[in-house]
Amino acid sequence: MGINNTIFLEIIEWFDETGREIVHRIPEKGSGDIKYGAQLIVRESQAAVFFYNGKAYDAFGAGRHTLKTANFPILTRVLSSPWGMTSPLRAETYFVNVKVFPNLKWGTKDPVAFRDSELGLIRLRAFGVFNIQVLQPVLLINTLVGTQGIYTTEAIEDYLSQVIVSRINDLLGGKLDTIFNLPGRYEELAGELMKTLEDDFRRFGLALSNLYINSITPPLDVQKAIDDKSRLNVFDDLNRLLQMKAAMALEKASESQGEAGAAMGMGVGLMMPAMMANLYAGVTPESPSKAGRCPQCQHIVPKHAVFCPYCGSHLLVFDKCTKCNKNLPPTARFCPRCGQSVEEKTNPKKCSRCGVENLPNSVYCNGCGEKLD
Repeated sequence: MGINNTIFLEIIEWFDETGREIVHRIPEKGSGDIKYGAQLIVRESQAAVFFYNGKAYDAFGAGRHTLKTANFPILTRVLSSPWGMTSPLRAETYFVNVKVFPNLKWGTKDPVAFRDSELGLIRLRAFGVFNIQVLQPVLLINTLVGTQGIYTTEAIEDYLSQVIVSRINDLLGGKLDTIFNLPGRYEELAGELMKTLEDDFRRFGLALSNLYINSITPPLDVQKAIDDKSRLNVFDDLNRLLQMKAAMALEKASESQGEAGAAMGMGVGLMMPAMMANLYAGVTPESPSKAGRCPQCQHIVPKHAVFCPYCGSHLLVFDKCTKCNKNLPPTARFCPRCGQSVEEKTNPKKCSRCGVENLPNSVYCNGCGEKLD
């Protein structure tokens, strides 16, 4: 406007270089002597409100507009002499950004009280973001901006955040019984909150285009109680799983073998992992290309050897003594260790109690478990 606002404006326009200004007034301080016929240029994302003699005269959309005031250059200078060469016909222009302002923050500065049906009275913190857009520029200026030269999103963000927090407290009390039901309901609660806030924002000429709830969290001690409850639920589910598997094993065994088979099937099923582990423990597959050991003296012998170079035993086993289990040569008639005849076969041991035949070296009967004579 120049010194003491005495220079007439020819062209009035404004560029928002920060992207955060909602309203910008020209001049920023005081009022100006806007010349009759001055050109007002408004961009697509802007609206302009012309104030003349302290009142909103008109609102302008995008385009170039000619302003008509009572300030004629020569005449105004003559008539303004009683006022120190300052025209009494004052005017100012407010440029309003009508674009969407995204990513404004809202949140609870202090925890809000919430009566939980399971945990009792607790305090919650809530955070999120919201987007706003100016719908009624004149209403916004008259209700919030006033005579400020620059009005930014930072100036309005704090106030609108307080409005949102007060409404979400009412919403949680009416829509939520316990915070255990909170996961998965953020979108639903955000939609309900937007409907509640619609009238609050329109009162200032604003539209709430979007609102998101990022988190609703209780204090640390309440979070610990929730974690403990989750752990208990896991243990309960694990116990039920084990019980179900045991019941299925009993049912399957009973269907195939009756009551005795059920007990046996369950026992075998429980012992099977240990049995398989013991079966394969320490067993290493032998490669044919590796050297072997003599079954009598346990010395390592060459790969293709027929006799042990240390004890002379025949490495290719044709037969074994039925009494002492020694390897017998192909033409042997008697065992070289115990003298047992090769043709004489050892009779199996027969249990005197149940009559079951057992191996010759058996100590207990395989049928009844009685000790053999």
